[in-house]
Amino acid sequence: MASSGASTPIDQGKVLNRLRRAQGQLASVVDAVEAGGDCRDVVVQLAAVSKALDRAGFAIVALAMRGCLTVPEGEQNDGPTVEELEKLFLSLS
Repeated sequence: MASSGASTPIDQGKVLNRLRRAQGQLASVVDAVEAGGDCRDVVVQLAAVSKALDRAGFAIVALAMRGCLTVPEGEQNDGPTVEELEKLFLSLS
């Protein structure tokens, strides 16, 4: 994740926790499929992975948006433009 200077280690930690949770859930899905697990259980687990990834994506976009909004006056914002953020946000929907 490119840093615009506005995200803090705590913010990044929250995103990483979400991604690690999704990674663990995905490993469970892979294990269940390899073991011939119940279709319904696999789909429920896969939905949880998808939701966790969506939340991580939204958190990343939110961090970028906050960075764009908190650039001190007189400093150049080298982060994404509003249009780029909109495209990123819409790509998650």
